[in-house]
Amino acid sequence: MQPTQDLLTVSRRPLDLEDYIDIVRRHKSWLIGPVFAALVVAVVVAFLWPDTFVSEASIQVVPPQVPDKLVPTIVGVDMSQRINTMAQAILSRPTLTNIIQSYGLYRSELRRSPMEDVIEHMRGRAIRLSPVQAVQNPGRANQISAFRLSFEYDNRMLAQKVTQDLVSRFVAENIRSRSTQSVQTTEFLREQLDSARKELGALENKLTEFRQRNAGRLPDELQSNLQSIRSYETQLAGANDAVSRIGQEKLLLEAQIRLVKDQADSMTSGADTLSATVKNDRLIQVDREILGLETLLSGMLERYRDTHPDVKRVQSQLGVLRKTRDGLLAQQEEAMPDPAIEQKRTSVKTRVLRDADAMISRLQSQIQAKDLDLERRGKEQDQLKRLLNQYQARIEASPVMQQEYAQLTRDHELAKARYEDMNRKASMSQMATQLESQQQGEKLELLEPASLPETPAKPNRLMMVGIGVSLGVMLGVFTVGVREMKDTSLKSLKDARAYTNLPVLGTVPLLENDLVVRRKRRLVWLAWSAASMLGILAMTTSVLYYYSGRT
Repeated sequence: MQPTQDLLTVSRRPLDLEDYIDIVRRHKSWLIGPVFAALVVAVVVAFLWPDTFVSEASIQVVPPQVPDKLVPTIVGVDMSQRINTMAQAILSRPTLTNIIQSYGLYRSELRRSPMEDVIEHMRGRAIRLSPVQAVQNPGRANQISAFRLSFEYDNRMLAQKVTQDLVSRFVAENIRSRSTQSVQTTEFLREQLDSARKELGALENKLTEFRQRNAGRLPDELQSNLQSIRSYETQLAGANDAVSRIGQEKLLLEAQIRLVKDQADSMTSGADTLSATVKNDRLIQVDREILGLETLLSGMLERYRDTHPDVKRVQSQLGVLRKTRDGLLAQQEEAMPDPAIEQKRTSVKTRVLRDADAMISRLQSQIQAKDLDLERRGKEQDQLKRLLNQYQARIEASPVMQQEYAQLTRDHELAKARYEDMNRKASMSQMATQLESQQQGEKLELLEPASLPETPAKPNRLMMVGIGVSLGVMLGVFTVGVREMKDTSLKSLKDARAYTNLPVLGTVPLLENDLVVRRKRRLVWLAWSAASMLGILAMTTSVLYYYSGRT
């Protein structure tokens, strides 16, 4: 037992090519069997697996016919997002149920599974929707945005029809969604515009009532009120000056009347000398000039002092005229006899009295005119004072209503800006809606129609057979390796020399009964023949079933 124990614990020797050939020869059945079985299974599965045809169609995104700078679009969602949204609507349960029932799809699946599972399979595996991407425009150098839609089914005609149906639904859904969204946006903006118009009208009425109620006291009229006050103050100052001037002129006229009356009285009383009564024409003219200068001097003395240059000038002129009058009187007394002087005195006296009455009447008329002018100026002063008080009250009341007026003005400006903004947006939305109604906006067009597949897209039978054979080979190799690892017997002289470390003088072959050996071989060949016939029959039947189904 000791050599056996040592043999079990000793490590295996390295294998060479001859050992591998011996292993294959000893376990060829375990190697060929899994390969053949995997081949049969792969062929049967590959040819019993129904064909799946894929029909594809390309849809391009056509940009708006009118540039966005002229008519901005009101559909703010990106085309990729809108396609995803449309896909959710089109691939919904009612739509897919309608398609399945219309074209009679998945009849066998519906017998085994509920409609929900079939719809989920159709949505998740059968229908493929690629994202929007730039592709080369056929026949042109520029690129366009497009996406692909595909549907897979075991019937190529139905696959094409379903793909065409889905494409038409996408195009129609895009038109419907854009039209609906544009109309809803236009209606919403129109409602907002009406609301902004009503709000603006209410604020305008309120602001108008406030302005009418506080006319002249508004803060924005402060400068005009100040200018009016300055203007009225200037006018009042001018009126005051005019009243003062008219008063002085009136006093001057009254002084002239008193002077004329005094001269007339002196003429009638006979107190004057001959120089005051008997006058010739030159003397009368000098007397008139002296009277005018005396009147002017009395008026100037009321306004100026005696040292004023104008006063001195008038006094000097008056002295010269008086000397001239005295000289004329002396000449007249020397030249005329007493009776003539007396007669002349009487005529001069009468004429002087008549001139004095005329001058007094004229001066009184001027005084009445001055009184009327003073009355008019007084009324003007009173009116200017009332206006000044009124505007001063407006300026004093301006800060009180400034806050309320500022709030009203600010609300009015905001409402006006909102109305103008809503009006602009409503106009653009209306144009965009008309653009969508005429189908001039961004739309989907069929770039490549749904294809009619000639060859199935899957399954790939050659690949399935190759994968099956590969799996069979790996399974056979694994089985042979496991059996070889469990078999610890000595197979050749190399094993005997390597594991016993004893010289080998010769070998005796394994002697078996010929009858038993032949029986084993017959059984093996019978098993292999039956398995081969069954495998070939299964593969042939599956291939014939596949091609008979296609025809």
